[in-house]
Amino acid sequence: MTARTQTTLPETQRGPAERLLDVVLGGSAHLWHHRPGLDVNGTWVAAASADAKAQARGRKVAPGLFVPAAVKLYGQLLELHRLNPMLMAHFASYALTQTDWRDLKVATCALMLVQEHAGQPVRDGQGAIAFHDDDYRAIGEAMVLHYVRRSTRMLTPKAVLRVAELLETPEIARLNRAAGFGDPASRKPPLGRWKRVAQKWLAAREANLPMLQGLVKAGYKETLKRLARKAGYKPQSQGFFEVLGWKQKQADGGHRQVGLQGLTLVKRERFDGLSEAEICEWIELERLSYKEVVGRLPKDVGLTPAILATLLPSLSDRDLRLMTPTLEDLGLLQEPSVKARWERAVANATDQRSLNIAKNVRSEDVRRKLEEASDNAVKKAVAEATAETDVRVMFLIDKSGSMEGAIEQSKEALSRILAGFPMDKLHVAAFDTMGTVLQPKAPNRTAVQHMLAGLKASGGTVHAAGVHALHRSGVRIPAEAKLVVMVVGDEAGEAGDQFARAFHACGYSVAAMALLVSVAGARGNTVRSGAKQLGVPFSEVSVGQFADPYQVPRVLQALMDAPREAGASQSGWVDRVMSTPLLKVA
Repeated sequence: MTARTQTTLPETQRGPAERLLDVVLGGSAHLWHHRPGLDVNGTWVAAASADAKAQARGRKVAPGLFVPAAVKLYGQLLELHRLNPMLMAHFASYALTQTDWRDLKVATCALMLVQEHAGQPVRDGQGAIAFHDDDYRAIGEAMVLHYVRRSTRMLTPKAVLRVAELLETPEIARLNRAAGFGDPASRKPPLGRWKRVAQKWLAAREANLPMLQGLVKAGYKETLKRLARKAGYKPQSQGFFEVLGWKQKQADGGHRQVGLQGLTLVKRERFDGLSEAEICEWIELERLSYKEVVGRLPKDVGLTPAILATLLPSLSDRDLRLMTPTLEDLGLLQEPSVKARWERAVANATDQRSLNIAKNVRSEDVRRKLEEASDNAVKKAVAEATAETDVRVMFLIDKSGSMEGAIEQSKEALSRILAGFPMDKLHVAAFDTMGTVLQPKAPNRTAVQHMLAGLKASGGTVHAAGVHALHRSGVRIPAEAKLVVMVVGDEAGEAGDQFARAFHACGYSVAAMALLVSVAGARGNTVRSGAKQLGVPFSEVSVGQFADPYQVPRVLQALMDAPREAGASQSGWVDRVMSTPLLKVA
C-alpha cells in the first residue's frame, strides 16, 4: 500500500536535491561482487581483467561486499537523510518501486530501518502526548515486505539478508552510531527493526508453503536458512524445516519444540547413474531450475546441449544474456527456438553488461546482437525518462586542444549512450572555435563509433560555435518540446553568459543542462555559469561513470528528466522522486 504526500521540493531544499543527484550521478550503487577483485584507491576492479598498473597499485579483496563503495554510498544517504528526511523517504520508495538498482535498494532499506524517526510520542509542556513523530522506519519495513508476483522490483531473500549484513559491517555500524541511531556504548551494531521485519517476512513464506517451495526451487535454500538463523526465527510448523531439508536437534537450553521428531526432509538427490535423457525427463517432470540441476549432474555427463535446452524455461532474460558464451559453445544458438528466446532476452536488456560478455564470444553476429542489447538498455532508459514529455537532446562535444588526452574517453562514453536516442530527437555537434554538425548513419553503437572516429583534439574553445552550427543546419525545437543540452568536455572556454546568449540568439529555449566531465588537465566553468545565466537546472557527471554497465541507464534517466514546469530550477528527476508515493506496511 502507498500514501501520497508532498509532491514538490521547496526551493530552500535545493541542497539536498543536489546531493540526491550526486548519489545517482557520482558513484556506482554496485556494492557486492561475486569475483575476486582489487581495491584500487577505493574503486573495485576485477582481478582477472586488471591491467599491470592496477595489479601493482591494488589491494586484493575477496568476493562479497566491497566496503569502500558501501561506506561511500551509505555516507551519502546518511547526509541526505540528515538534510531532508522526507526526501530520503521518497527516494527509498522510488528506489524499490521504480528502479532495478538492487544494491541501492539494500542500502536505502538498511538506512530506513535504523534511522531515528520511528513514530515516537512527542509530549507537550504538561507531559501529555501531543502527537507522534513520523515513522519512517515503517518505510523500511514496507520495503522488505513489498510483494508483487513475478516482479523484479522487490527485495529477494538474498537482499533481505544483505540488509543485515550491511548494517553489521563495522564501518557502517560506526556511521550509524555517529548519526545517533544506536547506543554508542553497545558492541552490537544497530539493526533497528530488521529482525522484527525479517521474522515477519519469513512467517509470510511459512504460511504459504508453495511460495517457500518456489524460493527453494529458485536456489535460495541456504539463503533462507542463514536468514532464519540471523533473525532468530521460530517456525510454527515442521513444514518449514521439511521444505528446506533442514535437520533439527535440541538446543542446549532445551527450548526447541518444533521440527525435532518425524521430519520428512525434502532433499536434493544427485543424478548419478541417470542417462542424459533420464535427467531431461526428471527436469521436465519436477520443473527444476538451472540452480537446482547444475550441482547434481554426474561428472561423466556434465552440462550437455540437451540438458541446457531443457532448462531454458527456468532461466531469466538476464541469465540467458550472461550465459551467451555457454550457449554458443554448446551450439544452442544454432537452434531456431533457442535463438529466438535468446534474441528476446537481448531485446529486454536493462543494463550494458552485454558489452563485456561480447568480448567472450566468437561469432560476429552474436557479438553484434550483444551490442544491440547494450543499445536497447539505453533506449529503454531514454524512453522511460521521456514518456510524459517530448524531449529533444542536444549533445555538444568539445574537441578543442585542451581535450588532448581526454577525447578518446569522451568517444567511448558517447558510443555507449548516443545510440539510445531517437535520431529525429537527437542533435549532435562537435566544436573548437568552429562547430561541426555530426549525424550517425544508423541508430547503433557501430554507427556512433564511425561518426566519432575522426574527432581529434585541436584548436581553441567556443561552446557557442556548436549551438550556432546546429541552428545553421536547420535544427529547430518545437515550442511544446523541452530541450536538454548535454556538453561533453572540460567546460573550459568562453564566459558563461556568452554561451547562454547563443541559445537566445538561435531561438532555443533550454529546459535543463548537463555536463559530462572529461578532463585531461584543468577545467573551467562555462557550462555551469551558462546554466545559471539561463536559470535552468544543472547536473554534472564524470564520463568515467559510463564505464559501469549498470550505471549508464540510471545516469541517463536522471539527466534526461527535464523539469515538468517551465522555468523550474530543480531537476525533473528530483520532482519524479518526490512524487513517488511513500511505501506503507499493508
